[in-house]
Amino acid sequence: MSEPPSRLPRNVKLLGLASLLNDIASDMVFPLLPEFLVKVLRGNELHLGVIEGLADSVSSIVKLWSGGRSDQGGRRKGFIVFGYSLAALARPLIGLTAWAWQLGVLRVMDRLGKGVRSAPREAMIADSTAPQMRGRAFGFDRAMDHLGAAIGPLLAFWFLLIWPDHLATLFLLTLVPGAVVVALLLVGLSEPPALEPPRERVRLTLKPFDRDFRLFLLALVVFTLGNSSDAFLLWRARELGVPAYQLPVLWCLFHIVKSLSNIGLGRGVDRFGPRLFIFSGWLLYAAVYLAFGLATEAWQVWGLFLTYALFYGLTEPAEKTLVAQLVGQQRKGLAFGWYNFAIGIATLPASALFGALYYWFGPLVAFGWGAGLALLAVGLLTMVREPRE
Repeated sequence: MSEPPSRLPRNVKLLGLASLLNDIASDMVFPLLPEFLVKVLRGNELHLGVIEGLADSVSSIVKLWSGGRSDQGGRRKGFIVFGYSLAALARPLIGLTAWAWQLGVLRVMDRLGKGVRSAPREAMIADSTAPQMRGRAFGFDRAMDHLGAAIGPLLAFWFLLIWPDHLATLFLLTLVPGAVVVALLLVGLSEPPALEPPRERVRLTLKPFDRDFRLFLLALVVFTLGNSSDAFLLWRARELGVPAYQLPVLWCLFHIVKSLSNIGLGRGVDRFGPRLFIFSGWLLYAAVYLAFGLATEAWQVWGLFLTYALFYGLTEPAEKTLVAQLVGQQRKGLAFGWYNFAIGIATLPASALFGALYYWFGPLVAFGWGAGLALLAVGLLTMVREPRE
């Protein structure tokens, strides 16, 4: 087997920078949303579940369409730029909302932008990268994403420490990094040398894919049914006594560990294969979720958050590498669209059901539900064969 290139491609580095800046903007806002919804907009856990579930579901359904369309045209840059532009416009408006439904509309708009860009950008990373280093490339991309998500809450923390009553201004400031992302991609991102697009019209169907890819999607659906929005973890932290002003710091540390683990474990995926890492990540998820349900003290939240961060490092580069391994060269956009659609089709019932279980039966039942489905997904994953490129 030939040695992989030593440097990441320029497109991968540029998309990583876009992830960094975009998540600085996004996570200046996200850790504050549960508190904002419940305390300012007078919502509750059920509202939180519906809003986050609907937003993520819309995002993932659109990813199927955008992935397939980017395959058909053989071009992906337009989808990526438009998706980042839509999100950059939605986030600053959140501070002007007065009702929970308005927050829901803007969250859907933000996640719609993510839906438009995600599958094409993941396919572009795969197109631009040698097969022997895709784990490293996806790990780098996710690491930059999480690093931005660590910096954003710190900026929010210092801003609110100095200007505690200017939350709307903080939200408006997210327009700046969003605009920089769009400008960088317009100028610097280039289409990789493309394979010939599929001759027939690309249809949003699973027919081009084999049994193993379909089984992997089924395992993802089962796992995602128990994988609620991380906003519930922030709310759980508040319930256990973590002060509101510490939430941005907790979110920052959480994403630092996610970033570092993606870089280190992404290289391991290239060496040992992705399936082992997905197994480990889903098992860790089950253990941590159960522990969140059983926790009784604020100090326990900090250790659980940092342990939970390893789940992302284990699974994010591994899942995307396995998708690229399981599908043909001309179908990466459609495959990543189906990957995200499988997650999205389960996201709305997942977060809505989790919110309902939390609201009516308490945290132990809700978190225990998530842990149980993760274990069931592990069983399904054992039937998926890992190919070699």
